[in-house]
Amino acid sequence: MSILEKVLRAGEGRMVRRLKAIAAAVNSIEDDYVNLTDEELSGMTEQFRERLAEGETLDDLLPEAFAVCREAAARVLGQRPYDVQVMGGAALHFGNIAEMKTGEGKTLTSVMPVYLNALSGKGVHVVTVNDYLAQRDAAWMGRVHQFLGLSVGVVLPNRPASEHRAAYECDITYGTNNEFGFDYLRDNMAWSKDELVQRGHNFAVVDEVDSILIDEARTPLIISGPAEHSARWYGEFAAVVARLQSGKDGEGDYEVDYAKRTIAVTERGVAKVEDRLGIDNLYESVNTPLVGYLNNAIKAKELYKRDKDYIVSDGEVLIVDEFTGRILHGRRYNEGMHQAIEAKEGVEIKQENQTLATITLQNYFRLYDKLSGMTGTAQTEAGEFNKVYKVGVVTIPTHRPMVRQDRADVIYKTEKAKFNAVIEDIAERHQAGQPVLVGTVSVENSEILSQLLRRRGIPHSVLNAKFHAREAEIVAQAGRKGAVTVATNMAGRGTDILLGGNPEFLAASELRQRGLDPEEHAEEYDKAMEEVLPKWKQACDAEAEEVAAAGGLYVLGTERHESRRIDNQLRGRSGRQGDPGESRFYLSLQDELMKRFRSGAVEAVMERFNIPEDVPIESKMVTRQIKSAQAQIEGQNAEIRKNVLKYDEVMNKQRQVIYAERLRVLNGEDLSEQVRNMIDDMVEAYVRGATSDGYAEDWDLDQLWTSLKQLYPVGITIEEMEEEAGGSRGSLDADFLISRFKEDANAAYDRREEQLGAEGTRQLERMVLLQVIDRKWREHLYEMDYLQEGITLRAYAQRDPVVEYQREGFAMFTTMMEGIKEETVGFLYNLDVQVNEPEPEAEEVQLLDKPVEIRAKGLGRAPQQQGLQYSAPTIDGEAGAGAVAVQREDQQAPALGIGGPAPAAPAAPGGTAPSAPQRSAGHRPAGAQRGPGVASSTARQAAVTGQAAASNGPSRNAPCPCGSGRKYKRCHGAPGGTSAS
Repeated sequence: MSILEKVLRAGEGRMVRRLKAIAAAVNSIEDDYVNLTDEELSGMTEQFRERLAEGETLDDLLPEAFAVCREAAARVLGQRPYDVQVMGGAALHFGNIAEMKTGEGKTLTSVMPVYLNALSGKGVHVVTVNDYLAQRDAAWMGRVHQFLGLSVGVVLPNRPASEHRAAYECDITYGTNNEFGFDYLRDNMAWSKDELVQRGHNFAVVDEVDSILIDEARTPLIISGPAEHSARWYGEFAAVVARLQSGKDGEGDYEVDYAKRTIAVTERGVAKVEDRLGIDNLYESVNTPLVGYLNNAIKAKELYKRDKDYIVSDGEVLIVDEFTGRILHGRRYNEGMHQAIEAKEGVEIKQENQTLATITLQNYFRLYDKLSGMTGTAQTEAGEFNKVYKVGVVTIPTHRPMVRQDRADVIYKTEKAKFNAVIEDIAERHQAGQPVLVGTVSVENSEILSQLLRRRGIPHSVLNAKFHAREAEIVAQAGRKGAVTVATNMAGRGTDILLGGNPEFLAASELRQRGLDPEEHAEEYDKAMEEVLPKWKQACDAEAEEVAAAGGLYVLGTERHESRRIDNQLRGRSGRQGDPGESRFYLSLQDELMKRFRSGAVEAVMERFNIPEDVPIESKMVTRQIKSAQAQIEGQNAEIRKNVLKYDEVMNKQRQVIYAERLRVLNGEDLSEQVRNMIDDMVEAYVRGATSDGYAEDWDLDQLWTSLKQLYPVGITIEEMEEEAGGSRGSLDADFLISRFKEDANAAYDRREEQLGAEGTRQLERMVLLQVIDRKWREHLYEMDYLQEGITLRAYAQRDPVVEYQREGFAMFTTMMEGIKEETVGFLYNLDVQVNEPEPEAEEVQLLDKPVEIRAKGLGRAPQQQGLQYSAPTIDGEAGAGAVAVQREDQQAPALGIGGPAPAAPAAPGGTAPSAPQRSAGHRPAGAQRGPGVASSTARQAAVTGQAAASNGPSRNAPCPCGSGRKYKRCHGAPGGTSAS
């Protein structure tokens, strides 16, 4: 434990004592609300808000608000939060991470601090790891909030902006981390104020906070558009690399460091590539792009394995989440890596994309005024949580003692021997009626294990990336007598495994077998459910006793994960709320973790003493080796996150400047003073550039005049200024030239404004500035990506890459800001503009009530952009955006001819012609989509009426989003409808 962690843990005891005192305070006043009517109880919300307006704080209201919310939960859900849940809720309110064991009711815990903080009217965001949990919790916990008079919304991918805006306008908004982050980025790509959906970042409660803020912090949120790159080279290099051989110490064509996930091409390999491509020198400047294709092809061959890192389905390469084993639909590797894998697998190579907007989860969640979170495993990362997010970790006591038995690891020499032992253990426990949950680290291993179980005739269910659709049902029934469930890493977090099975799922399954559908046979289905559910509840209760007698749920891990937290999460599925349970890990010296970090000492001992393969090893040396390997990988991942944050900190400061400027434009602020300043700055820059060297007689003022003429319609000649200054060129000085050209440029702009009218000019300024900012920002992102790719090489010159990135990034940003000024001024002066006066629809309509419409050559409605791609860290298979996008119904954006030549392009300061990178920088779609893919021609409309509709949850007669198959009103929509919390 580090010194920082010891310091943090030292204050934890004081916090727990404080939380216990708060729970006692809530208990002492709870009876005051028990006897209130429903109307009186819900009326407390308005009283609390009035007291806030009079000067009281949320901390002052905490005991009373928690007591009110606790009573509301008991009435609406049939579930009264325990004292430990009250403690957890208070920890969340104070901006901490509450570490609560699996099954302790984190979802119900969050309802109290969310209610308290929503009283401020500033909005509360509840962040989940997938859309299913967002919908479930909004429908489930939302009933408590709506009972108390608060509105609840949920943001889902592929929904129109109107639905997202309605959800954010609610007091409480549920959604995934990716969808919240993408909405932030899309708001900062919006073309009009009407497209903005978020309204600030007040307070966030993050569920499974360790997965979201730690595991996935290495991967930024990225919105990208198509870029022009040749797909031919990916196929060419895939064929070349297929003939190359890996080696060590310069013997092969390339070397691979699997621990660091890097490759290096040897001289022999370079010679083979050059011979195959028919070039003399691969590293000549003209061939520089080819090196990237080569490196990606080798990485695709050696570091990215099929059915482990990705699968191929229907001719498409789909990434598999390393933490959950789920398919990451809609997500692609960047920097050409995905195309290299597609070439390797011989499937269609899809177009590469360019970044349009990006932010790390670290910097997104630091936007919130107050941040908190819940998880069962956070204490090991307490130092990082405190350093990066400024939040503490508080371990909340369990409601009932933990009685799960965690057995010592069993270690075998080979993977084959390990799997044989695993099958024997499973068979023995299956025979005894004990349910078994088997955790694997890859799709490949889960399928190997499934084949072995089939050979033994052991019935089982498989939960991996290929069987996502049955996930809820499989997880819910994993606690039945004799059940065997094989799960990749342990997807399905958020669904409790109940000993004896889930009666709601079993009852719904029986009705489906009868041919009853909750939608088509509503009344018959409800009546039948009332008949069969008690039977299944009784059966499950009886079976739960048998399962408990057999030892409870047995969790069997087939391999240690890179992170100890993932191992603990798998173990945590057993022994919930005092249930009996057991866990054990089976390992081999051929496991990926051991192969990457073993020293060879263990194998030497085994060979020396001739230990058979099927004899397990119990060695402190191996145990230490495993712990050391996990610590090394956790350290490497922490370093990666640290570096990601360092580089994004540079971008974050620049992003804040650009996004603040865009927001000013979108909010319709008067930009006339800013535009006038831009004009003055550009005139001064041009003059300073032309007069910086020598005497006045040496200045090329004719070239200066020509350059300025390209910027704006100059109305004064050099000769006229010479006359004003004294009759000779030698009498001119830079300050005089600046003053006269500024006067002339402003006079020209006055004439321009007189021609367009004040309102037309303001509208043109907003249009031009917004589009120039966006184009320049996209080009800047491209340049910063390129800079970061090679910046690490500066370390060889004894320079800190991060410092170099900061220095050069700042210089590039300054250049970009000057370029924004220059292009904006050039467009404002030189665009061919037509003013269309509005026509009155009736005599009583005043002209001033209708906006002036501005049209210009190269300035019109933006063409609809398709093919935006959304790349995001994905915890539970939800990338924050689905396969089909829905076009916003908002007004389409006016667009300059982005990507084409600007009218009358101005010259650069000093008289040189300006040049900008000519790239295919895909721009913001006019349809302003809320997801990737092809835009639908018809936007789905959100009918939000009243508080109930504001939840965006299911209707009363719709199937419950929990997946039970029952109607919402009979499941999570009914008081006491579920025991899971």
